[in-house]
Amino acid sequence: MNAQILKQVVGIDVSQDELVVSLGQLTQDLSTQVVAQKSFVNKAAGFLTLKEWVSKHTNGQLPVLWVMEATGVYHEALAYFLNDQECPVSIVVPNKISNYMRTLDIKTITDKTSAEAIMLFGLQRQLTLWSRPSSTFKQLRQLTRERDQVVDLRTMSKNHLHAEQAEAEPNRETVARIKRQIDFFDKQVAEITTSIQNIVRSNAEVKRRVDQSCTIPGVGLLTAVTVLAETNGFDLIKSKKQLTSYAGLDVQEKQSGTSVKGKPRISKKGNRYLRKCLHMPALAAIKNDERSKAFFARLVSRHGIKMKAAVAVQRKLLELIYTLYKKDENYNEDYYKKLESSLTTTP
Repeated sequence: MNAQILKQVVGIDVSQDELVVSLGQLTQDLSTQVVAQKSFVNKAAGFLTLKEWVSKHTNGQLPVLWVMEATGVYHEALAYFLNDQECPVSIVVPNKISNYMRTLDIKTITDKTSAEAIMLFGLQRQLTLWSRPSSTFKQLRQLTRERDQVVDLRTMSKNHLHAEQAEAEPNRETVARIKRQIDFFDKQVAEITTSIQNIVRSNAEVKRRVDQSCTIPGVGLLTAVTVLAETNGFDLIKSKKQLTSYAGLDVQEKQSGTSVKGKPRISKKGNRYLRKCLHMPALAAIKNDERSKAFFARLVSRHGIKMKAAVAVQRKLLELIYTLYKKDENYNEDYYKKLESSLTTTP
């Protein structure tokens, strides 16, 4: 006699072009089993085929939970499709899955084993259901990312101009074209920044939250907006540790037994837009804020590496933004004292 099915989960490993899917069930005796596995294209036609395939392999009397990682933007189209179909979806920050996979007997990590791990994680955990991000945060994320890309292009053009002008006989036409490129990028950056400012002003709650974050020394409008937009107002974040891991500012050490085989370093496996937006604010805080300056100096005196100390300040700023958001309070200096005792000082 077959054991009664308690839970059904679809675990999905998402990439740009492909969805690798593992369908599993939890039975009354608390055992888990893989029902079926298959790959689908990551586009609308693949979503429909996936939905039909899952329906054929599941018990229609029980709900099916769809679980996937927050992988950049590649998971979003599927999540929106499933949401439109009224399917329960849970989107998990990547560090949760990677930490869970370490507890499994998986010798080789592939898309297939990752999908199976996501499925098992969904069967064994009580997960929060995903809801669509607010349209305001979604627009702000699109604009801050666009601005970041245009700024990178402008920087490349400025470097090109510097190299061209440093030549013995610069080509005047080339120099003129590069200058026009830079002017064009300047206008685009200004336009995008104005759009960001207009959206923030048009939403009283978002403006209040952004202003709240801007009370932190070193944090300006674009930093605050980027952090809130990339986390959807910290919707998926449940702790400071999870946040720093999501940003890729968590510390990793390579170990074998009791021996450390590599120097501690930040993982850089998280959201690069979060890391990038905190770089300049951290430098500004180190220069202009006495507490950040003292914190930075203390770390440098300990290990002598300025970059590691600067990363610690970045992490501190990110955690401060999160703390203020969750407490719904403006910054005050006491937060530094509270956080310094809890922060890991080796980035």
